[in-house]
Amino acid sequence: MTKTIISSATKKVVIGLDQPFVMIGERINPTGRNMLAKEMAVGDFSRVEQDTLAQVAAGAHMLDVNAGIPLADEPKILAETIKLVQSLTDVPLSIDSSIVAALEAGLEVYQGKALLNSVTGEEERLEAVLPLVKKHGCAVVAISNDETGISEDPDVRFEVAKKIVEHAADYGIPSSDIVVDPLVMPIGAVNTAGRQVMQLVRRLQQELKVNTTCGASNVSFGLPNRDGINAAFLTMAIASGLTSAITNPLHVPVMQAVMGADVMMGNDPNCFRWIKKYREPATAGENNGRRGNRRLRAKRA
Repeated sequence: MTKTIISSATKKVVIGLDQPFVMIGERINPTGRNMLAKEMAVGDFSRVEQDTLAQVAAGAHMLDVNAGIPLADEPKILAETIKLVQSLTDVPLSIDSSIVAALEAGLEVYQGKALLNSVTGEEERLEAVLPLVKKHGCAVVAISNDETGISEDPDVRFEVAKKIVEHAADYGIPSSDIVVDPLVMPIGAVNTAGRQVMQLVRRLQQELKVNTTCGASNVSFGLPNRDGINAAFLTMAIASGLTSAITNPLHVPVMQAVMGADVMMGNDPNCFRWIKKYREPATAGENNGRRGNRRLRAKRA
């Protein structure tokens, strides 16, 4: 099975069908967070620090880092943010930007093997991003859209993904370093969005043999009780072959769903991680009773 390795200077994460599902924390992103955007623009990274530590404590295996702030020096801010985050945690990072210069600035300061987020099927984007991937030896998120936009036909999105994988091979980039985003559309707007992703993820895994990721929270946009929809989506997507997702690890129902899916997929041997997190600690009375029973058995022996 294909394994995609992402690392920091000291820690490695493996994305793969036979591996625990990789949760990529989404919180370090100023999009839609006006206060965070204002702070980052003036060099105040206190909220970034809080989000970093909180997501790792909640169980994120990786963190997505984005500095997309209008009219700001995104390459400079992204590089500063990456250096700060790597000083706080050893989890690997996804470097996230639509601006190639920002991606390059992030890669220049990153310690380890990053996940670059992202490249699309547009020719101009391919020619700009893939040389960076090759130069820095990183992995890259391949988003299944091109000059024609996002198709509602999963077969069209599959062909875009195939095109990116083939172009990457021309640069000497192996398919194991391509993590395809099949694109999750809001289920409230596109009623078949869930089925589209499940179908596409299976094809990507079986035919292109690539790992997959997505912005999981997109599926619930505009709906009430978004955590419930996100949790249901992720368990079904994991069963279909999804191997990672960018989402919010602070949402407990989502984390429980992912950990439960790992158990069901056989990627939590002996349910060890589940038991470790959710087993209730023994009370003082229970502990005393167990010690008393051990003493009694010892006397009888």
